[in-house]
Amino acid sequence: MARGDGMARRLRVGLYARVSTHDQQTLLLQLDAMRAYVAQRGWIVVIEVRDVSSGALQRPQREQLLRAARRRQLDAVLVWRLDRWGRSVADLMVTLQELHELGVGFVSLTEAFDLTTPTGRAMAGLLAVFAQFEREILRERVRAGIAQARQHGKPHGRPPTARRKATQVHELFAGGLSKSAIARRLAIGRTSVRRILEGKRGAQ
Repeated sequence: MARGDGMARRLRVGLYARVSTHDQQTLLLQLDAMRAYVAQRGWIVVIEVRDVSSGALQRPQREQLLRAARRRQLDAVLVWRLDRWGRSVADLMVTLQELHELGVGFVSLTEAFDLTTPTGRAMAGLLAVFAQFEREILRERVRAGIAQARQHGKPHGRPPTARRKATQVHELFAGGLSKSAIARRLAIGRTSVRRILEGKRGAQ
């Protein structure tokens, strides 16, 4: 977070507004509400991101905001509603954990969800626990699936998804993200991240 010098801190905030291609009329509504909130708290808007999408998995506009956070250009991210930011519960937890590790707060107006306060930062720690819990459940399901496949003589193993994410791996690493954080963010193994960054073949 931004440091104070005896005066009230003026956090540098990035606004993220997202609408579908069929519901663009709420875009200005979101931005107006967020600007009013920022003014009320005495913060400074340093970047506004407007994302008009059709539900695609990749959101380059959101990634633009995350890159600013990794470069320490932001103290907080502000959204109108949680479902505007996260594609799923898993995606929401992973990205919030990344922001928490970067020391960047997160606020969602509609749910009064505020990770810029001491109580909110403690909540972010709980989110990290839940994210780890979800990863452990996923690992158990993968192990059970492999064991079942072996029993029935079926081929098993992960498809080569990591290679398709090589560009994202290099971009995130260049943006200052650790290998572990990249692995969590892209849902691939840390070994795959290391292999991609070292230029090794066979990353799965």
